[in-house]
Amino acid sequence: MIVETFPVGMLGCNCTVLGDPASGEAIVIDGGDDVAQIVQHLDAHGLRPRYLVHTHAHVDHIGALGPLRERAGGAALLHPGDRPLYGALAQQARMLGLLETPQIVALDGDLADGDELRAGAVTLRVLHTPGHTPGSTSFALENAGATTLFTGDTLFRGAVGRWDLGGTSLSDIVRSIRTKLLVHDDASTVVPGHGPTTTIGIERRLNPYLT
Repeated sequence: MIVETFPVGMLGCNCTVLGDPASGEAIVIDGGDDVAQIVQHLDAHGLRPRYLVHTHAHVDHIGALGPLRERAGGAALLHPGDRPLYGALAQQARMLGLLETPQIVALDGDLADGDELRAGAVTLRVLHTPGHTPGSTSFALENAGATTLFTGDTLFRGAVGRWDLGGTSLSDIVRSIRTKLLVHDDASTVVPGHGPTTTIGIERRLNPYLT
């Protein structure tokens, strides 16, 4: 299995390409910017996306959806709780001082808690983890007996995401982390939406919002 995570955009959003070399199918998580870089990672392994999934609808995580789907393909999926936020990309771009307004394109479907997305031998489990935004979603990948959690802006190394952007609260984000993420083994790797990786065990013991 191919698992490659790299920062994209001015805010350094962690984008991940998950690929099955046997089938050539892939899943891209949070392709929010730098489409050429994402396509380069896909082409290097002969991969074509089956799904383009997004942890939430902030512009740095979903702003490049239109051009990425046009160049690489794949079904665009987002939790319905974040559809209103996705519709406000222009306002988000203005707040960040972006010169170009991201294109809003029709989504191909919804993400729902408990869904399993398959691309060849890759299976990604959907975990609805509201708190940073109403539709915030994490993803769990099982590979060779190990679990990797892609948590978007829900859980960071030593921190949690912001909850003051509308429609959520600190208690929401902590509840999501405790009920959907901390149930995984301490050895589980956490790939957040920005910054370095961590593990569930480290966050369980040391994260000040969870201890």
